Amino acid sequence: MFPRSLVRFFIACFAVPRWRRVSMLLICSCSVLPFALPLTLQAAESAKPNIVLIMADDLGIGDVRCYNDQSKAPTPHIDRLASQGVRLTNAYSPAAVCIPTRYGLMTGRYPFRLQGGPHIGPVVAKDRMTLGSMLQQQGYETACIGKWHLGFEGGFKFDCNQPLRGGPVDRGFDFYFGLQASTDDPPYLYIRNDRCTAPLSGRVEDNIEKGYTSHYQGKFWRAGRIGEDFKFEEAQDRLTDEANAFLRRHHAANSDQPFFLYFPFTAPHAPWLPAEQFQGKSECGPYGDFLIHTDHVVGQVLKQLDDLGYRDNTLVIVTSDNGPLWFEPDVEKYGHDASHIFRGRKGDIWEGGIRMPFVARWPGKIAPGSTSNDVISLVDMMATFASVVGAKLPEGSGIDSHNVLPALLGKQTEQPLRPNLVLQSTMQKRLAIREGPWKLIPWRGSGGFLPGPATIKPGLGEPVGQLYNLADDPSETKNLYDEKPEIVERLTATLAKIRESEQSRP
Repeated sequence: MFPRSLVRFFIACFAVPRWRRVSMLLICSCSVLPFALPLTLQAAESAKPNIVLIMADDLGIGDVRCYNDQSKAPTPHIDRLASQGVRLTNAYSPAAVCIPTRYGLMTGRYPFRLQGGPHIGPVVAKDRMTLGSMLQQQGYETACIGKWHLGFEGGFKFDCNQPLRGGPVDRGFDFYFGLQASTDDPPYLYIRNDRCTAPLSGRVEDNIEKGYTSHYQGKFWRAGRIGEDFKFEEAQDRLTDEANAFLRRHHAANSDQPFFLYFPFTAPHAPWLPAEQFQGKSECGPYGDFLIHTDHVVGQVLKQLDDLGYRDNTLVIVTSDNGPLWFEPDVEKYGHDASHIFRGRKGDIWEGGIRMPFVARWPGKIAPGSTSNDVISLVDMMATFASVVGAKLPEGSGIDSHNVLPALLGKQTEQPLRPNLVLQSTMQKRLAIREGPWKLIPWRGSGGFLPGPATIKPGLGEPVGQLYNLADDPSETKNLYDEKPEIVERLTATLAKIRESEQSRP
């Protein structure tokens, strides 16, 4: 590393009287510093942080106390993470439901570009770059633990006597443990890498708990096959144990290799099954108790990172895939608004369905207790993580993903990080667009699936679409569609251009 003459000179310093040693060491230091300083800086610049992306399932922005101080369920772990890092107020999911959001996150592509669904086979094309494969190429050990929901070969057949191909270990992850979908969506089985952990020999019937606004709430699950080792009430803690076990294995290997942990666990999505220690601890019934359990899961992973000494060199992000399944009668009954001030819920193109909690911590990089109002999307994680690790995305990869790292780091930019953002309601690919404060929805209605029609036929003389100024009206109460025809025309043309394009990121 250093010239041999300098090494010999340094050793000789200790063979002379003390009064000469000081002057010789000064000479030695001046000789070594030009070599040592660049090497030290090079090592610092080449160090890549670990990345942990925790994504809850159906967690509303109003469920989290650091966004809504009126939440009836305490979320101390997520709140503490926000106090130690940054809280984003304009973070969006790519869509208002599970599958398209996960596709957008994993590929950096708007989900209207995907074809098919997990019932047919893998949603992500075999040669498509994912967050996992991009970070693998940068020397990361990658793990996905939790809800995949992007399909396997053979659709939902799941022959547990054969390897399950087309899943996470074939899409950029060195290790996988988790579920093919939600804990209300059969077949119910655990998968380790590409194998079922137990035979799918059992069956459960539809379980609908009465007393809720929708039968999709409470202890709800659909009829279907179930694995011998699967128990609904144990799912969250089982996934948490596996996530922490991965961290411990990586640590035990004494490796300098950075890791990427993608942890999409399945709470507070139904069935609402809070562990006994959380039951009755909230002020909004079993849903609120399950929110406390959800926050506990986040806290367990954060504690494991701290215990293993990973905290200082780890970027941690906590977010959600779409809005909550929580209705007006629930708000009236409990005084808890899971969508906060925003309109709508899961499935809706309105803000309550697509504006997400998003907090991030990266000690020494992100200022504690900071807030960012920049508009970002989970689609942007591809380009952002590439920037974090100093990678350049290949042509054709992350085609709708923008680098929003400045929003996390609190850096001001002359232009918005995103010129616009395409938003999607459900798998039906109904699209809206946000540009600056303006949001255009080219139809009337929520675009969702509950409780009423997705689209509404306008009456005589009524506007045919929706336009909102979110800076003045974040709750989307005043439709300006007919009052601002020039903005409607411009955004309509922009949305059409993006829909027809092969890439939206310059």
